[in-house]
Amino acid sequence: MNISKRVNAMQFSPIRKFNPIAIAAEKAGKKIYHLNIGQPDVETPECFMDAIRNFDEKVIAYAESGGRPELISAVIDYYKKYDIDLTPADIIVTNGGSEALSMSFITILDEGDEVLIPEPYYTNYSTFALMAGGVVKPIPTVAEDGYSYSDPANIEACITPKTKAICCLEPGNPTGNVLTLDEMRGICELAEKHDLMIIADEVYREFVYDGRTPASFGQLKEYADRVIIVDSVSKRFSACGARIGLAISKNKEFMAGMMKIAQGRLCVSTVDQIGSAALFRLPDSYYDEVKAEYCGRRDAVVEELNKIPGFSATVPAGAFYMTCSLPVDDIEDFLMFLLEEFEDNGESVMFAPAEGFYATPGKGKNEIRIAYVLKQEDMRRGVELIRLGLEAYNKKLGK
Repeated sequence: MNISKRVNAMQFSPIRKFNPIAIAAEKAGKKIYHLNIGQPDVETPECFMDAIRNFDEKVIAYAESGGRPELISAVIDYYKKYDIDLTPADIIVTNGGSEALSMSFITILDEGDEVLIPEPYYTNYSTFALMAGGVVKPIPTVAEDGYSYSDPANIEACITPKTKAICCLEPGNPTGNVLTLDEMRGICELAEKHDLMIIADEVYREFVYDGRTPASFGQLKEYADRVIIVDSVSKRFSACGARIGLAISKNKEFMAGMMKIAQGRLCVSTVDQIGSAALFRLPDSYYDEVKAEYCGRRDAVVEELNKIPGFSATVPAGAFYMTCSLPVDDIEDFLMFLLEEFEDNGESVMFAPAEGFYATPGKGKNEIRIAYVLKQEDMRRGVELIRLGLEAYNKKLGK
């Protein structure tokens, strides 16, 4: 049989493709510190399982395609603290933020249409765009400017007649870049000028550091008909396996198109929606505690990375990722060395090579993404193993 050209154009996830090698190393007795994937070790709040245990319906039936009423009600109340007024018609519950993204691309893109995304970007965006017949066109950024992309002139230079949307990862993955509300407004003005939609991926919304205030594109009410918010319980509540996401928009035509797809896939897990409704009703103190934990982990990573000669990075302002460069010509070869040949007291480390987060060929070859999702002592040890592994790798190469 022939595999479709669309699928052949896709790449394997740079976050997951080395997992089999890491699993083999672990089966051989080596401990691997997983800094490659955004799976936090922060405990999922107990209210999630409590709500499921108290679920007393005798049949786990299909939910409505748009979502369970108790979850939608909780989401509406959650967004009120951002002065964003939603109705049930503005919300579709999805199978994780990933489905919200793929459904959004399918709804707005025709064959060959383009979506602008600042690079480096979450690698699966390319897969989602290709699934919809579209193409990711990168907005170039540089580490020296903190991967900033908010200058309207830089974005406008990338717009073509095929451009349909600007996708903003806010805060960013893999860079931790954070937009201010004024920067969001400038992007919205540009979208209005060129009749574009904005896909605002805000799954890390509360995780902003150093005195920054969480913000949302949804707060800009004058641009509500152009904004699509993607949200999720995965990162905010450390509930990645629950697979509950959200697509939110005031654009009635867009939401009607999304509902066609939502009805076609029937519904999202009834039980996970019950648990997630409780998560969205957690007090503000929960966010303060979790944000402080991630900020401490970030600072521990930066402190340890600064011990590596030739290391270069911008301290991330949000999310829980950091992109940095190492004095290595081939990061993937270095990672294979760490997993297959190197160990220190029976331990090694895994990160995500950053090349797969770029659409521009040749970029990211000497960069890695670190997910600071483990407790501080484990993050320190993981980065220490990168440093020790780099010393051993250079010795092997005769450097």
